[in-house]
This record gives sequence, structure tokens and C-alpha cells, in this order.
Amino acid sequence: MNRTTDDDRTLPPALAELARTEIDYADGEGIDFEPYDAFDPAEETTDWLRQWTGNAGVDGDAYRVFGQDGTGGLAALWSVRPGRPLTEQPVVFLGSEGERGVVAGNLSDFLWMLADGCGPWEALFHEDRKPRPDAALTALAERHAVTPRRPARTVVAEARAEFPTFAEDIEALCR
Repeated sequence: MNRTTDDDRTLPPALAELARTEIDYADGEGIDFEPYDAFDPAEETTDWLRQWTGNAGVDGDAYRVFGQDGTGGLAALWSVRPGRPLTEQPVVFLGSEGERGVVAGNLSDFLWMLADGCGPWEALFHEDRKPRPDAALTALAERHAVTPRRPARTVVAEARAEFPTFAEDIEALCR
């Protein structure tokens, strides 16, 4: 199931497989990302977003949280493209200290980003990071991605260009 509905909490196959794939942190030189084996429940996402923004009037309906970094920052599919499947929605990162950004234009691009050795936290903070290809994540991307392989730096730049006001839009929700 990949359609976007208010109650769609079924992981797309690529995320389900990612949850079963070991991601190498490599003592801080690898990827700081822990995928979940299920989306966070809607209520939990809303509670978290309200705490994160300090705004009791927001809800988390547009987000499907599917993983975190070591500090508790969350990666989510952002349902911003009406009527499009979850796999075609951008991937965003909302950090534990207020960091935020779009890191990939869709799930396929996110898989290529991971294959290049870059997680969502690294995408926000280490744009100049040297590629560190990962064989298992590359194989996963080759099985599931429908977009062409590109370096993580390109994936992130394309996503930011498509959604240039994401960080400001989130900031406007904060109280």
C-alpha cells in the first residue's frame, strides 16, 4: 500500500526492507540513522510535533515518521503532494535541537542518498562529506529505487531547490 490517506500507516516495501538492514555508524564516520519497523502512530507524531514546535494547534497528519538519528531527531515522509503515493513524497528531517530540512525529493532518492553513505542528519550538517558507498544499502536501492542513482549531494540540492521554504514554514509553526 503506497497511497496517501489520513490513516495510511503501512510502510512501503523499501522502508520495511530498510528496517531489516544494518546501517553502519562506523564510530561516527558512517550513517547516524536508525530506521523503524513501523511508522510512528499518528497520535505520537502529533504529540511530538506539538512539543517540538511549542504549538498546541498543529497536528502531525502530514508526516509519517520512519526513523531517527542518535540524538532523537526524526526522519519522515512529508505528505505534501496531494494524491501521490507515500513513495513519491519528500523525506524531511526534524532534529532534536530544532534543525530541519528536506533531505530527499522522494523515497527513491533517499535510498540513493543512503547508498552514498549519507543519512538525514549528515545531509543537513555535512554537505561537503565525501561519499562512503555502502554495498548493502546500494543493493537495497537497486531493488527499490525508481529514480536514477545520483550522489547524495545532488539529491539534497535537488530537494532543497524544490522545497526552498520548508525550514521557514516549520519555523512559522513554532511558538
